[in-house]
Amino acid sequence: MNKKNVGVIAGIAALVVAGGWYLNQGNDAKAEGGSQGPAGAGGPPPVTVNVIAPERRDVGVELFANGSVTPVRTVNLHPQTVTTIRQVHIREGQFVKEGQLMFSLDDRADMANVARAEAQVARDSATLSDLERQYKRSQELVAQNFLAQSALDSLLSQVEAQRALVQSNQAAARATQVSASYTTIRAPMTGRVGAIDVHPGTLVQMSTSLTTITQLDPINVSFTLPESTLGALLAAQKQGNVEVRVNPGSGADDAEQVIGRLSFIDNAVDPQAGTIRVKGEFANGDTSLWPGQYVTANVVVQTLKNAVVIPQTAIITATNGTFVYVLAEGNSARQVPVQRVYAFGDRAAVTGLKGDEQVITEGKQNLRPGGKVRLAGQGAKPAAPAPKKGEQA
Repeated sequence: MNKKNVGVIAGIAALVVAGGWYLNQGNDAKAEGGSQGPAGAGGPPPVTVNVIAPERRDVGVELFANGSVTPVRTVNLHPQTVTTIRQVHIREGQFVKEGQLMFSLDDRADMANVARAEAQVARDSATLSDLERQYKRSQELVAQNFLAQSALDSLLSQVEAQRALVQSNQAAARATQVSASYTTIRAPMTGRVGAIDVHPGTLVQMSTSLTTITQLDPINVSFTLPESTLGALLAAQKQGNVEVRVNPGSGADDAEQVIGRLSFIDNAVDPQAGTIRVKGEFANGDTSLWPGQYVTANVVVQTLKNAVVIPQTAIITATNGTFVYVLAEGNSARQVPVQRVYAFGDRAAVTGLKGDEQVITEGKQNLRPGGKVRLAGQGAKPAAPAPKKGEQA
């Protein structure tokens, strides 16, 4: 190949490269012109968002825990003497009132002891009366100098000794009456009777359990809370009755909530578990709560008055803090720092908002401060037509 041909080929290659560069520059220019679109000025298109107005309302700060129903009182009935069951006056599971007759024991020996003690008192009382009459007559004789004073003093000693003997016998009679009362067992309180394992004719001793009575109204719910909540609990208790709500099931929809009051805060924190034991007391006339039942409890320790409430989905947590986007003038997004005071469900009470803003809840992931936004459902505004020649822009 001669030098002339080499020069021609090099010239043709240069023309091809120059033509390719020219065509590529034209495509880039078209692309840049198309990206401006109707918005002009080359900015990004508006972001479609949803907004919501904050809500003003009172919010109760609640502590949640799992607990169990415990009776205020449970009494295990035992006989106080060794005897046999004569009659059972109640049934298992029956509700009894305080003082109601429950068991009658064999009382024949006790009643005989009572009769003997009372007879002893009557005998000694008669002797005392006779001595008192003798003493009165002796006083008259001493006054008439028919009887020595020493004899009167001796008779007075007999009267006082007999009076002491009568008092002693009266006390012994009362003791036998107390022993006899043990053969009649009555309900010490109002409640529900448990299982009965004795029957008429059963020999019972002081260690024998006859049955139990459990008080159901009112009733307690016992649960534990983290020790970090102790300060809020004590502060709420000083202000008055602290409301406690329980659900008699594993979920909030299992039954209607039962409302009671905080009745007990333990005097020490469990150092191993880091918890404090508390109790709530509930009226239980309808027996919706049962001893040993598993419940979920919540305690209202504080009420945030007129708090600003927004959906938690509107809150953004970043390295520079927690904030929300609100709708600003000119359909732009403005960043507002907020602090989450208390979260409940899908909402949260926050500070940092006045309450009259329009908070952006959806589409915020594509926003930047000052960025343009468009409310969902409004559509894009058409671009204004270009002014004709001779008209002012």
